[in-house]
This record gives sequence, structure tokens and C-alpha cells, in this order.
Amino acid sequence: MNELELKYGCNPNQKPSRIFMKDGSDLPIQVLNGKPGYINFLDAFNSWQLVKELKEATGLPAAASFKHVSPAGAAVGHPLSETDRAMYFVEQEGELSPIACAYIRARGADRLCSYGDWAALSDVCDADVACYLAKEVSDGIIAPGYTDEALEILKTKRKGSFNVVQIDPDYVPAEAELKDVFGITFEQGRNNFEINEELLANVVTENKEIPAAAKIDMIVALITLKYTQSNSVCYVKDGQAIGVGAGQQSRIHCTRLAGNKADTWWLRQHPKVLGLPFAEGIRRPDRDNAIDVYVSDEWEDVLRDGEWQRVFTERPEPLTREEKKEWVAQLSGVTVGSDAFFPFGDNVERARKSGVEYIAEPGGSIRDDNVIEVANKYGIAMAFTGMRLFHH
Repeated sequence: MNELELKYGCNPNQKPSRIFMKDGSDLPIQVLNGKPGYINFLDAFNSWQLVKELKEATGLPAAASFKHVSPAGAAVGHPLSETDRAMYFVEQEGELSPIACAYIRARGADRLCSYGDWAALSDVCDADVACYLAKEVSDGIIAPGYTDEALEILKTKRKGSFNVVQIDPDYVPAEAELKDVFGITFEQGRNNFEINEELLANVVTENKEIPAAAKIDMIVALITLKYTQSNSVCYVKDGQAIGVGAGQQSRIHCTRLAGNKADTWWLRQHPKVLGLPFAEGIRRPDRDNAIDVYVSDEWEDVLRDGEWQRVFTERPEPLTREEKKEWVAQLSGVTVGSDAFFPFGDNVERARKSGVEYIAEPGGSIRDDNVIEVANKYGIAMAFTGMRLFHH
């Protein structure tokens, strides 16, 4: 099959719409269920590249959760802790497959933004993934294959309309990329730059100790950024993106946005949050929304009289500003990556407030000396990669 007609483009008024191979070859994908749209395929192809490269770079199963052509989260398949199971609402018992752990952690980075996501897996989708995904609000999934059991589960989702796409893992795209904007064709070479541990050799700070786990986190951050709308910054801990700031015009705004998301991810592990007395039968998205408001400065919106009764069996005590500050101060071992250089040391100042101890960024700013100075002040180890990772 050389082309696939789509319902419409980015918006319903943008017709006709299709995906096709300009060289006349067959498309490297099969739609096993549903009818994916234009934005679905943009998410599918960007997310597939991310997880494929992450698996190649780390040797670990990888997954991503995409929304509007940027990852809400990405992760490798480390086992889930009991806290992970609680905060990501894992109801399945027993040990889960590595690829299932990868997706659960990827979606768990920012569950609010992952509402209605596109899922991507580096490995074959199994029943563990399908059972978890069946309970979440999601638009579709792309993977190199599906077990029979997984496919049957996914086909029942969204009244049978859930989008399931299988991609040829051996597909190699053309070297040149073409894009039409305003009737004018742009051409560039595909970004084939390989991100691996060798890229992290230039450690420019006084602290040059970057343990193996932090190097994996750096790779997770950089590959995630490679497929995130620029400007972008990514915080990572234990092989999981915990905060992604995408598409901001200012670098410091990226750093703040991603850092605030990382703080929220950490606050969701606070005992008060894990112990929230949710009403029986509350929907998962409503639970996510309630937690997001509860840990924010707008907590009164969910705890006011007449509202908390809809969500909780009893009114919880608020998480005070002092408690939040004290809890966030305990976050440590975090890595931050940036798709372009930090122009000022204020980015490092903000990052360290969210437990950042390792930084990977291209370097090359006229104020690199200031950025290094601030990193040295906090004992942060920072590697200059020398490679920008803009994506548009």
C-alpha cells in the first residue's frame, strides 16, 4: 500500500489529507485497528523515532507518551516500585514486563498532559501494556508488533475504534526531508546524529563524576529533546523523563516549565497525596485532575465545600506551602538536558531547585563561564555535548 487517505488534516477544514510514499514504495506501516488521523501520524512517527533510538542507545525497552508532536513523557523499562504502582494507578498484580514498565513510567511523567496521548513502544506490545492502556484515555499506539492477546484487548478500546499501528522496525527513511510551508518547499538532511555515551565525555565542571545511571538519564533526556518541539528542556530521574518543557521562546521559561512539572511529579509521591481518600468509582482522569489541583497553589478549588464531596470520601488536609517546599527539597539525583546552550546561569539556579545534580547541554554560549561557575557553586557535574538538537 503506497498511500493512506485520512479523514482530514490538522483541522476538519483541511481537506484532502493523506500520507503516501513519494518514491512509489509501500508505506512502512499497517493500520491494524481504527482510523488514525493527520496529527495521530505526526505523533506516531515522531514517537517511534524516539523510542527506537532510545532502545538502540541504552539496550533497554523504551516507551513514550506523545501529545501534539511532543513527548509528555518517555522512559526506559526499569521495574516499578511500590510507590510507582500507587502513583500511576497500576491495578495489575505481579511483575510486569519491561516494556509495560517503560510505558507506565512514560505516561506517569505528566499524567495530566498524557490524557488522550499517542503511545509508542520500542518492543512488541504485550498483554501487560494492553491491559494498562485499556484503562487510560488514549488515541492510539505504534509498535513493531503485537501479541494476539494484546491486539484483542486493544481492539475493544473506545468501542472498537482505538488506533493500532504496526511499523516495520527495519524501515530506513530517505536522507533528505521535504516540507511544504505556504506553498514553498523546504529541504534538509534528516537528523541522523547518534546520541550515545561518547557524547558525554567533555565534562567541563570541577565535579567530573557522572555515574552510569546518570549517563543513561542524560541519554534519555537528549533523545527525548531530539523529538520535542524547540526550545526544550527535559528533567530525568531513574531512566524516566519527569518534566518536559516544550516549544517555549525563552530558555529559562523552558527550564522553569519542565522544573515545575518535575516538582509536581515528586509531590505526587508525598504521603498526603498517596493517602488521598478518593471516592469509590471516580474516573482516572478526574483523579489526575484532583491531584494536580491539590498539589498546586489553587488547592482550595478542589477542597472547597461542595467540591471535595464529589471527589473524596472525607475532606483531606491541604498540603501546605511549607510542606511542599520541604518535600521538593528532598528531591535529588536528577539530570537535566537542554536542546541548545544555556545562555545564562539562571537556568542552572532553577534546575538545582528541583534536585538536579547532572546537566547535559551543547555549550557554546558567550556566557559559558558563568554557567560553569554556577554549576560549580552547587557541585553539579555538567557535560558539554557540542550538538544542538532543535526540532520543528
